[in-house]
Amino acid sequence: MATQKLQRRAKIKLSIRQRVSGTAERPRLSVFRSNTTVYAQIIDDTQGRTLVSASSVEIAKGKNATIETSKEVGKKIAEKALQSGVKKVVFDRNGYLYHGKVKSLADGAREGGLEF
Repeated sequence: MATQKLQRRAKIKLSIRQRVSGTAERPRLSVFRSNTTVYAQIIDDTQGRTLVSASSVEIAKGKNATIETSKEVGKKIAEKALQSGVKKVVFDRNGYLYHGKVKSLADGAREGGLEF
């Protein structure tokens, strides 16, 4: 069961990554969601480096990530991105459905000032 789920997500992820790529002008905001935490990175794919990152570990201090925590992660990554000069990004949901924690993170990033 778990392997089928992972294979399905990998297939979706590949199809998304064929369409979404980060550039220097418009880097990629990638989301990773585990059972307990949420991570977000802003990546410049042309150079292959991470510009900014944030996670629920920084915010929740060891507690499990909730939808509210995910929104805070979005605001935190937006704040860090604006400080480093990034205003526009492309959103990479990384094979996850766009609801719950992923949607909350995206909403928080938009509220923080990122455009996508």
